[in-house]
Amino acid sequence: MLAVALFCTAAPVGAFAREFRTADTQNEDYPTVQALNYMDRLIAERTGGRHRIVVFHSRQLGEEKETLEQTRAGAIDLNRTNVALIGTMVPSVNVLAMPFLFRSLEHLQHVLDGPIGSDILNSFEAHGFVGLTFYDSGARSIYNSVRPVRSLDDLKGMRLRVQQSEQMSDMMRALGAEPVAMPYGQVLTGLANRLIDGAENNWPSFVTTGHYKYAGYYTLTRHTVSPDVLVMSQKAWASLSPEDQMIFREAALRSSLYMREKWRELEERSLKQAEQAGVKIVTDIDRKPFEAAMAGLYAKAERDPAVAALIERIRNME
Repeated sequence: MLAVALFCTAAPVGAFAREFRTADTQNEDYPTVQALNYMDRLIAERTGGRHRIVVFHSRQLGEEKETLEQTRAGAIDLNRTNVALIGTMVPSVNVLAMPFLFRSLEHLQHVLDGPIGSDILNSFEAHGFVGLTFYDSGARSIYNSVRPVRSLDDLKGMRLRVQQSEQMSDMMRALGAEPVAMPYGQVLTGLANRLIDGAENNWPSFVTTGHYKYAGYYTLTRHTVSPDVLVMSQKAWASLSPEDQMIFREAALRSSLYMREKWRELEERSLKQAEQAGVKIVTDIDRKPFEAAMAGLYAKAERDPAVAALIERIRNME
C-alpha cells in the first residue's frame, strides 16, 4: 500500500513531464551546446523536473537549414542557429548580419541586450518561431589555402564557402570572391578536396572543425559579428503554461550570459591553437576598401524603410 501511495504521488509529475528536443550543429563541447545544457539544468530546477531540454548536438538532427524548417513545423522544439541563415525566414534579423555594421563586440551586445534586441526577438512570431535569446558568435573573418589576403585584389576569383544566405553570397561577390553556399558540415570535405579555396567564420569554428588544417591563411577582416539566436517552435511554446513560458525565457537569458563566458575562453584557446599549428594570421590590412565595397549591399537592404530605420537605430546606439 505504501508503494502504491508513493507511485500515485509521483505519477502527476511524470505524467506532465516533457522533454523538448533541441538542435545544434556544433560539437558537444562548444559554448552554445554547453549553454543549452545549462539552460536544461535551470529549467529542471525551476519546474521540479517536469520539463527538460535534450540537446542533439553535432548535427544529429541535420544541417541548420533542414532543422529550422522542422522547428517551424513543430517537429523540433528548440533550435540554435546563426542569424544569417534564419534570415531567409525572418527578414528582420538579416540586419544583424550586415557587414561592418557593429563597431565592436560591446556595441553588438548593447544592441542585443536592449530594446532593439527585444524588438527583433518579438518579430520572430510572425514567421512561425518564438525568439528566446541571442548567443555571441564572435567576429567572422576570411580564411583560405591559397594566399594571404591583404586587399580586395587577393580575393579575386577565390572560391569561398558562405552560409546558405543570399545576403552572405552578395557580400562575398561584392568583395570580388566567388561565393559557394554550402552547409556547415560539408566545409571540411570541401577544403580537404579543394572544392573550395576557403571560407569565413570565427576562431572557434575555424579550429574546432579542423578547417585550420587545410586553410593556412586567416585574415582578420572581422566583416560581421552576426550573433546566434535560440528559437522555439510555436507549437512547443503553446504547450507551456504562462508560468513555464516565463521560466523558459529567464533560463534562456541566463544561458546567454553563461555562454559569453565560455565563448571568451574558447576564442582564446582557438587562437593559440591556430598559432601553434602555423596558421599565418594576417592583421596588416586596410579595412576601408572592404567597407566601401559594401555600399551596394546597403543600398539594396535600405530600399525597405523598416530595414533602413533599424540600421540607423543600431548605428546610433552608444
